[in-house]
Formats: sequence, structure tokens, C-alpha cells
Amino acid sequence: MTDPYARLLDRWRSVVPDADDLARDLLSRYGESHRLYHDHRHLLEVLDAVDELAGSAGDLRVVRLAAWFHDAVYDPRTGDNEERSAVLATAMLPAPLGDAVARLVRLTTMHAPGSSDIDGAVLCDADLVVLGATPQRYAAYAADVRREYAHVTDDAFRAARSQILHQLVRGSIYTTETARRRWGAQAKRNVERELSELGGDAVPLR
Repeated sequence: MTDPYARLLDRWRSVVPDADDLARDLLSRYGESHRLYHDHRHLLEVLDAVDELAGSAGDLRVVRLAAWFHDAVYDPRTGDNEERSAVLATAMLPAPLGDAVARLVRLTTMHAPGSSDIDGAVLCDADLVVLGATPQRYAAYAADVRREYAHVTDDAFRAARSQILHQLVRGSIYTTETARRRWGAQAKRNVERELSELGGDAVPLR
């Protein structure tokens, strides 16, 4: 089986055929040692999900580039990763392409694209594809996220994580019809199972 790095480099070249240096820069970011979930595997899963949702997109090239940049900056100790990733996109890509990519990247902060934002919907749904994965993959994802936040106490993590999960299951997790049909039911089961395992009610962190 081809390793994720090689597969990702091939995927990049299919979108941007003459910018390998930029691809290697991005891949080195996703390969940082503190990334236990937000890594090459996550990037590949998001890109695969974008492909599955391609029929719902307007500008597929912009969406794919936004997938590459959406977690280009990731530090679990800060709260501005999406903004810093968006700024990086505008710095590394020519205008107006960089601005279009950055706009989509910023949407992954809340995963709440506007009702007419088809490209935003595709990216946000693709970023959440792991929620609708098999129970085994979901369990590995949840464990890896906890490891990324090892610096946070169990009580604080449980409260913050529960709050996020409650927000997800309050409505439809996915926006596009395709994502709802393919992953929606399994995503709700996975999230509800984790909430049950976490126990208690969500308590906003102050």
C-alpha cells in the first residue's frame, strides 16, 4: 500500500502540478510530532471526502486547496489555528485564489456555512467525515484527539468535548444531502455513544 505522504503528494500534483515545494511545506506541517489526529491520515480522509462530495461543489479546485490548508497550522494549546491557517493560505497562494481558499478555511472554525454556500458546505462536511466513520475508526479518532490535548485535565477536557458534541447532535451534523445520506446516521450514533461515555452534561469553560 502506498504510504499517505506519497499518496498526498500525488493528490497535490493533480490540483497544482508545478508547486512541489509548497506541497512539501504543507506535508511537513501535517507531519508535526504533536499531531496525533490532525495529521497526514486526516488530510487524506478529508480530500477523499471532498471527492465523494464533488458533485455538490461549485469551484472544486478551491475546495480541494482549502482542504490542504484547513489544518496547516495546528497547535492544540491555542485557539486561533483556523485563522492562522487562513492567513497562511493568503500568503502562499496568489490572489484572488488565496482569498477564496482562506474564506473556506475560516468556516472550519464553526462548521456552519451559509445555506447557499455550496463550497463551504462541502469543505465543512468533509472535515467532519470521521464522525460518520466505523465505530473503530471513530474510537481511534476520539482517543487521538484526547492525546493531542494531554495538557488539559480530564474534567476540563470532558466538559469542553461534551459541549462540542452536544452542539453537533443538536441539528443535522452535515449540510450537503450526500453527506447526510452517507454518513449522517452513523455520525449521530458515534457522537451519542461518545457523549454517553463522557457522562454528565456539558459545562462551558470559563
